[in-house]
Amino acid sequence: MKRNKYVIYWLLTGCALIFIMVLVGGITRLTHSGLSISDYKLIQGTIPPMNELEWQAAFDLYKQYPEYQKLNYHFDLEDFKQIYFWEWLHRVIGRFIGIVFIVPFLFFLWTKKLDRATVKKCLLLLFLGAFQGFLGWYMVKSGLVDLPDVSHYRLAAHLTTAFITFAYSLWVALDLIFPTKKEVHTGIRNLIRVALAVLLIQIVWGAFVAGLDAGFIHNDWPMMSEGKLMHETVYIEQHPLLKNFIEGRSGVQFVHRYLAYIVVAFMLAIWYKTRKTGRTSWQEKGIQSILILVLLQFLLGVLTLIYAVPLWLGVAHQIGAFFLLAATTFTLHRFTK
Repeated sequence: MKRNKYVIYWLLTGCALIFIMVLVGGITRLTHSGLSISDYKLIQGTIPPMNELEWQAAFDLYKQYPEYQKLNYHFDLEDFKQIYFWEWLHRVIGRFIGIVFIVPFLFFLWTKKLDRATVKKCLLLLFLGAFQGFLGWYMVKSGLVDLPDVSHYRLAAHLTTAFITFAYSLWVALDLIFPTKKEVHTGIRNLIRVALAVLLIQIVWGAFVAGLDAGFIHNDWPMMSEGKLMHETVYIEQHPLLKNFIEGRSGVQFVHRYLAYIVVAFMLAIWYKTRKTGRTSWQEKGIQSILILVLLQFLLGVLTLIYAVPLWLGVAHQIGAFFLLAATTFTLHRFTK
């Protein structure tokens, strides 16, 4: 670990920055700020409007797109500045993450601090980071045509790729922190793998819920009473077994609710299956963390739903998913041969 400590610090710094970006992205989504910057300027976009003339030009550009014309036509310049800030901050953090990943990587490559296997892993990380940036642009583009909102499919792809990039960055760091691994029962390892896959599917449906504003209906638990917003009946009529669960608000929330029970069941199964096996201290810590975090995340999900997605609870629920993914990734690493 000492030999690779600076590489490890670099990778963990990347993890922390991705976490911050997802946090700010969640706030951006919940404050409906994501379409406030309608043009994409990789370098010039780093600097926000600096005077009233520039602010007015940015606001005039915003007025040309559906979100202003159909939803926010009552906005004045001060209202626009508030939503502009979160989207600008989200994009700036994304650019900063790119610099943090690329520049140290080139330095470590030049100074031969990376072995061949780590170089391959880092190249994959760079690809995931670039792909994440592309998906962000692709997502925003979908909200600038006809509807005043982004595609929930593209939102899910953007968010899930961020989670996967974080998890893989953590995995590469763990490979360097723990260069030798303990041989373990393959059944436990495979169970954790399946739990991780189910958790990622749940994250996808969580993004669907966010993208469709499906958290603002059926705001009770455990039942699903009729809410103010209802899913599109055309999907029920034409695709009763498919599109209602991927495009209808009620169907998407239904899937997200019951996937939560499945995720909890898997984490409990992992704890139960490992309680009588010989575990290292790190394996024990991993098991305890996923058990605590999955129960906390379930509670946050219920509260977020009951209180109709207040900003702080919506952000807390997203952070909970992030920590649960981190804990599950760590635990899988510790149970991997």
